[in-house]
Amino acid sequence: MSKQLNLDVRETIEKLRKEVEHHRFQYYVLDSPEISDADFDVIFHQLEKLEKDHPEYFSADSPTQKVGAAPSTEFLQVKHRVPLLSLANAMSEDDLDKWEERLGRGLELDESQLKQLKYVCELKIDGLSIALTYKDGKFVEGATRGNGEVGEDVTHNLKTISALPKELKAQANTYSGGVLNVPDMLEVRGEVYMPVSSFTELNEALIDEDEPAFANPRNAASGSLRQKDPRKTAKRKLSLFVYTAFVTDKEMVDPPNHFSELELLKLLGFPTEQNSKVAVGIDEVKAFCRDIDSRRHSFDYQTDGVVVKLDQRSLWNALGATSHSPRWAIAFKYPPEEAETLLEGIHFDVGRTGAVTPVAILSPVKLAGTTVKRASLHNADQIRRLDVRVGDTVLVRKAGEIIPEVLSVKLDKRKADSVPFEYPTTCPVCGHALEREGDEVAFRCPNTYGCPTQTKRRIEHFASRDAMDIEGVGEVLVDLLVDQNLIKDVADLYRLDAEKLKLLKWKDKKSGDAGKEKQGVKWIENVLSALEDSKTRPFANFIHALGIRHIGSSGAELLADRFNSVDQLQSATAEDILSIDGMGKAIAQSVVEFFESDLSKKLISDLRSLGVQMQVSDSEISARNAIEKTLTGKTFVLTGTLAMDRAQAEKMIKDRGGKASGSVSKKTDFVVAGASAGSKLAKAQELGITVLDEAQFKEMMGV
Repeated sequence: MSKQLNLDVRETIEKLRKEVEHHRFQYYVLDSPEISDADFDVIFHQLEKLEKDHPEYFSADSPTQKVGAAPSTEFLQVKHRVPLLSLANAMSEDDLDKWEERLGRGLELDESQLKQLKYVCELKIDGLSIALTYKDGKFVEGATRGNGEVGEDVTHNLKTISALPKELKAQANTYSGGVLNVPDMLEVRGEVYMPVSSFTELNEALIDEDEPAFANPRNAASGSLRQKDPRKTAKRKLSLFVYTAFVTDKEMVDPPNHFSELELLKLLGFPTEQNSKVAVGIDEVKAFCRDIDSRRHSFDYQTDGVVVKLDQRSLWNALGATSHSPRWAIAFKYPPEEAETLLEGIHFDVGRTGAVTPVAILSPVKLAGTTVKRASLHNADQIRRLDVRVGDTVLVRKAGEIIPEVLSVKLDKRKADSVPFEYPTTCPVCGHALEREGDEVAFRCPNTYGCPTQTKRRIEHFASRDAMDIEGVGEVLVDLLVDQNLIKDVADLYRLDAEKLKLLKWKDKKSGDAGKEKQGVKWIENVLSALEDSKTRPFANFIHALGIRHIGSSGAELLADRFNSVDQLQSATAEDILSIDGMGKAIAQSVVEFFESDLSKKLISDLRSLGVQMQVSDSEISARNAIEKTLTGKTFVLTGTLAMDRAQAEKMIKDRGGKASGSVSKKTDFVVAGASAGSKLAKAQELGITVLDEAQFKEMMGV
């Protein structure tokens, strides 16, 4: 081999190593992958092959010899008692056959013995790997994979997951692996994931609050579990499946086979994925993988493959592991669901906050079990990066099998007369010049009250379930009411009556023509009844319904806890709002600007005159007053990471007559210190202030 060829190979290996390290860091630490799992696998396997073919360039520092990525410095580090390795991948059924051959050689089995090997097939849940430690049956510690040897301590965030047992079931029983007893020490491995339903709900809420949405459930789960504030984790509705246990109790032994281990975990109270199955021989494994592939899109959790393990655990030790993966297990991965189709046009959706989002209009194509006609193009920067043009053949994928997106353009199929796409400079609905604020990627239509689509989406939001919850008033009805000039703003909803609704002309589903009257009057009665009922929704719902930028349902609850009426909220300063834990400068400024607007003032006045409740109800106030004021004159400071919701803790203090402060001083009576409490705790100790842990605080609150 020539020196030049040697140099080229070495440079390629070094380049690939840097690429793999970069993408691992993006994936594991920043929760912001830049490429798909499939694209990463291509790079990783290319590096593996080059290193195998050129052992003279072996390096123990190569990412092929490592697991995951270095843990973040934002969390305390935890050393795993048993290394948390990753799995080698099988990208095809041929790869499963090759793995079977390696098993045969490693275990010195003949062909007939090999065909009788038992495997456990489990769905590969696309989430975040986790190690859970239980002492004397109680959950004491949880850590992420990290680099396989050291992970991040996310114990407090894990405690917010309802599926995670805080204490194991203590009853003695028998199971197929032996006698069930709760061991003194147990380490369990599992996967924290976000259900598809929760992912959809979360993204809708983020978009509603004018925040960037997550690309897929895996990113959402990882980002949620690694929040600094457990309250945010709790609101993300994460779940958990476990799949392996390591019994470190000297009086007990591990189950003899893996399937009975899953049974043991279930009896101890752990959630396990219910599709797991024992397969005899690699052909049954392949059949299982095909069966799951045909059904996986119907599950409420994302799976991108099947994990296959030898059932007999004694064989695990016999085969051992490489530096980054066990030899007795493999992950069969389904190919990414991508399809080529024609980009027929680019449409622009206008949201209630004026954000203008480009959407690709596609020739219908089957993808991940559904027909895709539209896909996200995200923003102007993405269109420019892809150089996507109307008439292009594009590659479309369901990101996380959920959200369709345009991945790339098939440049070899581009027409000769193709012209670059020019991003619009005016609103596609009202024609107003678009604006871009600061570092935002989105263009916005600033014509807030003059843009018809913004008006429609604002009214639709007002009537939505998390806001005023007006049943029967959805997108279709709102569009018709606005288009036919029966309503012009939110307040007009409450001016509707039976006579006006009878004038409404519904579109014919076949022709699309307006002019068809909706038969019967029952729907009119239902809509008017729902409107009347909505007038007495909780104050937090009303605040959320107003559609204040950056204020979602959780932010509305914080404001309603602090301010008893819309009048108090209208007169609040930015400093008043900033004093609420969880409110930042951008949010405070947005709230103040909303209520300073003449149009907002008119809306509040109109809604008030129409009988809409705009204050904390008497029943809520009565409930607060019924609580004995045991903490009158007492000042509390909350610090560190608490398992309970901090806003709820502050509410408990205020309901009992106390005050929740953000800083420690000589006037502070109690400091409630959670995990990782820092300077506030130190100052409290220096001043001799009483420090409570979370359990003592709850006892004081009587909960």
